[in-house]
Amino acid sequence: MSNTFKNIIAWQKAYQYCLAVYRNTADFPEFEKYGLRSQFTRAAVSVTANIAEGYRKLSKQDKLRFFNIAQGSLDECRNYNMLSKDLGYITEEQYNELEYLADGSSKFLNAYCVGIVRKSGVKDD
Repeated sequence: MSNTFKNIIAWQKAYQYCLAVYRNTADFPEFEKYGLRSQFTRAAVSVTANIAEGYRKLSKQDKLRFFNIAQGSLDECRNYNMLSKDLGYITEEQYNELEYLADGSSKFLNAYCVGIVRKSGVKDD
């Protein structure tokens, strides 16, 4: 196990995704400042924050709960990404970039969870 959440590849991928969300939502219409833009960035931050918080939890069940919340926030972001594209706030290229980064983040987060489950004998429901 790593010494800090920053060494977890899943967190690193999620952090890059979060930065991309901020970059890609910067030009949203002003009226979306407290609407879609705020929801999208909040959910992206939640992904990284839950991975970081889960890292320090002592029980494996607690860790998995926080990582599951991170996955939920990532799916929430995918919803906002699609909505952003369909409303014309981002281009197809931006949409694809965010989907690619979300996929990478999700894969590493899933792998991290599988490793915790296998190591601890926790049942994977």
